[in-house]
Amino acid sequence: MGNMTSSAAASRVGSGALHIACIMDGNGRWAKRRGLPRTAGHTAGEEALATVVREAAQRDVGWLTVFGFSTENWVRPPAEVRHILGLHRKLFGRIEELNANNVRVNWIGRPFDEPGSRTPANVQKAIRQAIEDTKHNTGMVLTVAFDYGSRAEIVRAARHAAEFSPGGIAANLYDATLPPVDVLVRTSGESRISNFMLWQAAHARVYFTDCSWPDFGGRQLDEAIALARTHRA
Repeated sequence: MGNMTSSAAASRVGSGALHIACIMDGNGRWAKRRGLPRTAGHTAGEEALATVVREAAQRDVGWLTVFGFSTENWVRPPAEVRHILGLHRKLFGRIEELNANNVRVNWIGRPFDEPGSRTPANVQKAIRQAIEDTKHNTGMVLTVAFDYGSRAEIVRAARHAAEFSPGGIAANLYDATLPPVDVLVRTSGESRISNFMLWQAAHARVYFTDCSWPDFGGRQLDEAIALARTHRA
């Protein structure tokens, strides 16, 4: 199965709305500073994401794309991976809250039916269900990048463009309806973009903050939005 997108739904968002992309870094370090296991940091990070989704939906954010799980993250300790997968199922299960905020769920990553895909069946089911249950919402589009790597996305898009489609690389990305990223957020003091949205964020501003992802909230979101607005001005 290919990635599940809807250009009709995406077009409902106002043309002036921003696209913010987030690399949600620092969960493990946040936990370590508190003497907690890394899994506690990931749990706090999932709660922070729920908060950011609510905050962003109340602002002029049309698209929020978050780096949920990379193609490189599978090498983490199995127990940590299992915990993260469970948190993603929980995230995709927040249907009542997502609908209350008029948020439509989207997903990008290695297509489930293509070689190399590693998304477990239960997470696939949760993704499909969340997309189905929020497809009529007309507000912000929340895209979760899961089993995602930007280099792999671009290589696949180039191959498809050469073999199957005349539309070029942009038309063959995992979700061609996503607009260019206005601001790329990276938390926890790291100043890298870590193979995330390389094509879509080619002209984006980058907001680096020392704040760990579990502590990221409305104030930092407003600073990122202000940076994006300065770039558009």
